[in-house]
Amino acid sequence: MKYAIVDGIKTEAAKGLKGICPGCGSELIPKCGKRRINHWAHKGTRNCDHWWETETEWHRVWKNNYPNEWQEVTFRDERTDEKHIADVRTVHNLVIEFQHSHIDPKERISREAFYKNMVWIVDGIRLKRDYPRFLKGTKNFKRTKQQGVFRVDSPDKVFPNDWIKSTVPVIFDFLGLDSPNESQDKMKNILWCLWPKKIKGYSVVIGVSRESFIERTHNEANLFPEKAEDRKRTSPKKSQVKVRKSGPTHYYDPRKGRMVKKWRF
Repeated sequence: MKYAIVDGIKTEAAKGLKGICPGCGSELIPKCGKRRINHWAHKGTRNCDHWWETETEWHRVWKNNYPNEWQEVTFRDERTDEKHIADVRTVHNLVIEFQHSHIDPKERISREAFYKNMVWIVDGIRLKRDYPRFLKGTKNFKRTKQQGVFRVDSPDKVFPNDWIKSTVPVIFDFLGLDSPNESQDKMKNILWCLWPKKIKGYSVVIGVSRESFIERTHNEANLFPEKAEDRKRTSPKKSQVKVRKSGPTHYYDPRKGRMVKKWRF
C-alpha cells in the first residue's frame, strides 16, 4: 500500500514510522528498500484486501496523476460489510483500477460488480506477445463516423482474452514507463479503450490521448457520454478539481498511419 494513517494523516511509507491500515485498522509497517518501491505492509503475511496486488512503479506513476486524497480509498458494502481499497476514486465517484498482473475472471467480475462505476487501466506490455498482437489486429480496425472510434470484428485477436467480456471500459496502456515525449512509437502514446457495449454486433475500440483521459477523469463523471444531456450534466463546476489543458486532443488513426486531431470524447 502507498498510504497508511499516521497520527490521523494519510502518509506515505518512510523508515521509522508506524501506521494504521485505512481498510481494517490494524498496524502497518513501512517497507523501504532498494529492490521495491516504498510501501506499507501488514505484519506477517496478512492482507486485509485479497484483491490487492503487489504494486509496481507503473502503478505509482499512474496514481500520481491524481490528488493524494483520491488514492487508495476504502469502500464498504453496508449490506455485507465487505471492504476493498480502490486504487483511485475521483470526486465524481468514478473508480479507476490499475492492473499489472494476471487477473482471474471471477475476481474481475467481482470487482466490476462491487465498484460498478469504474474503469480498468491495464499494463499492455506485461507479456511480450500482447503488443505485437495488438499491432497486427489494428489492420482490421474499421472506422466509424466518430473520430477515434473503430469497430472490431474479433477483439480476441487484438486484446488478451481476460478482458474481452468485461462489463466496464478497459483501457490498455502500451507505453509502460517510457516517456510519451521520448517514445517514437505513436501507437504506444495513445490509450486504447475496449468499450463494453457493442454496435450492431461489433466490438468498439476508442483511441484517446493520455492527457485527454487524465483531464476528463479529473473533471467529469462519465468517460464517454453518449448523449448531449450527459455532457451537460457532467460538465465541471468552478469548485471542482481541474487540470491544466495540454492542447488539442489527438488520436492515432491506424488507417492513415498518423495522429489526427481533434476528437473530444
